[in-house]
Formats: sequence, C-alpha cells, structure tokens
Amino acid sequence: MSRDVFGSLAGRTIVYTGAAGGLGLETTLHLLRSGARVVAIDNNPTKVAALRAVADAERLAGLTIEMLDLADLVGLRAGLERLAAAAGGFDVVINNAAIYPAKPFEDFSIEEFQLVQRINVDAGIVCVQVALPGMKARGFGRIINVSSITRTGGWENLAPYVQSKMALVGLARAWAREFGKYGITVNAIAPGAFPTDAEKIHPDIEGYTRRIYEHQAIQRRGSAADIANVLMFLASDASSFITGQTINVDGGWMLE
Repeated sequence: MSRDVFGSLAGRTIVYTGAAGGLGLETTLHLLRSGARVVAIDNNPTKVAALRAVADAERLAGLTIEMLDLADLVGLRAGLERLAAAAGGFDVVINNAAIYPAKPFEDFSIEEFQLVQRINVDAGIVCVQVALPGMKARGFGRIINVSSITRTGGWENLAPYVQSKMALVGLARAWAREFGKYGITVNAIAPGAFPTDAEKIHPDIEGYTRRIYEHQAIQRRGSAADIANVLMFLASDASSFITGQTINVDGGWMLE
C-alpha cells in the first residue's frame, strides 16, 4: 500500500502486545517507519533484543519496550497506566499476544484453560480499559484484536486457543457497537497459516504444509508484511468507516 494511506499514523501512540514476536516484529517496524510511536509489550528477552537491534540499526524513533507479564493482570494494568500517563494516552490498541498449548481436550486442566483466556483475552480487555478514557476524550481510537482462522473449527487439540480467538471476535463486535459513538473503531483480523514458531506444535510439518496449499487460493506462504499491511490500514484514518468486522488474512483459506 502507498505510504500516503498510512500517513495518518504519524504521531499516533500505539500499544501493541506480542510486539516482538513472529508476526509482531514486522508490524512494529512498519509502524515505526510510518512515524508512529509504539509501546511494545513483550516478555521474550531474545525477541525483544532482536526488535531493539533492528530499530537501533535503522535509527527508528518512537519505540518503547516494556516486558510486562500478561498473565499478571494487576501488574499489567499498573504498567499500562504508567505508560499511558507518560505518553498522553493511547490512540491505537493492538491485542496480538497469545499462547497456544496443544493437546487433546480431556488432557487440559481448567487452570490451563483459564491461563490461555487470561493471556489471550483478559490482557486485551485490560489494554482497552486503560486506553478507553483517552480515546473517548479525543473522539478517536482504533482497537484491533488478532484472532485466528482456527476460530472456525477444523483444528484438533487447540480447544483453549480456539475458544480465546473466538472470544476476541465477539469482543470486537461488542466494543464496536458500544464505542462507535465516540469515534472509536474496533475490528479483528484472523491470520491463516504463517511460518512462525506457532507451527512447531504440528507433529508433521510437511503434511501440514501440504494441507495449507490444498486450502489456500493463493499458492504461497503468507509473510509478516501481509499482516502488517492490514493492521496498519485498520489503525489508520483510511479505515474510519469500518468497524465490527473480522478480516481473514489467510490467502483465501476461509472464504466468507
């Protein structure tokens, strides 16, 4: 997309969870290159170091990295409130961070279900609750939940993850209806099969790759830039009349 489409991101403050991960890092760099300020929330030291190294090498301004534990909702809220006060509020929230344990449904404890919910969904709720007062006051906001095409079913051994990703779609719709009168849009994206660490949960990678090409209309693997472009569009002024939607970014795997 033309950089003009994303010109409205310059000067915006974006809080982004999982910002140094496999799909997160590329979007963070795209956002910084557009002139946005990014509050990157991640707790993986190796990935955080990689993000910082690239940002430093390119002399990208506007990056703040916070290693907050999304499972600690009290600590997360305190950290976000401190960051929001320092930044003058958040214009955009991207709820991206997730964990994805895989095993048969009956082998999950309720505590494991609750942990997935806490990190994948409840942490996002906290992010929105902290950002919302400032968004209302300014009459502007963009909230984007990163769901997954697994929400449609058809994947075994991922019940807590699928539950959490469907919850993010429901929240996007509920928030879109409730926050629209304040000039806030809320959408979700649903990535398909991207070559990240998440694929390591599949025991037969070659078979999994064949399955991807059998299902996708576009016969190539998705790249992190494909996700970055959609997130940047939804964060920009160009998407001001789009809300309550879920956009599949999957090469035509799910045709809705």
